[in-house]
Amino acid sequence: MIASQRTDQACSARPKKSSGFTLIELMMVVAIVAILAAVAYPSYLDSIRAARRADAMDALLTLQNLQEKYRANNTTFGTLAQIGGSAASSDGYYTLAVSGNTATAYTLTATAVAGTTQAADTGCTAPTLTVSAANPRGVKAPAACWKN
Repeated sequence: MIASQRTDQACSARPKKSSGFTLIELMMVVAIVAILAAVAYPSYLDSIRAARRADAMDALLTLQNLQEKYRANNTTFGTLAQIGGSAASSDGYYTLAVSGNTATAYTLTATAVAGTTQAADTGCTAPTLTVSAANPRGVKAPAACWKN
């Protein structure tokens, strides 16, 4: 009996191994994830805005083709309604406008729709394409918005 009591006491004197994570370890992981998310999320949004600029560029180039087709049969470049263009880009992030349409020139503008993430696209909320006799391929402004 004495021998069995000694082994029971020796076994119970050992500390029990705990399994799992402590609250401090868990909070450290949460803090690290929060810091990574705080850095990554704004960069992600910038990438999304840059990708959505393609919606504006596609719409402006489509309108340019429609203007050239219209001008082939008329003495001046047309309005948005005359050329059969849409007032919104295909994905709906930009509204489109034609201005300054004469016999030799026109300007196309894509304006970011308020309330979308594109409205926060600094410097690229209203890209333009201006075509004239001096620049038949068009002047694309701002130039940084037209780069991929």
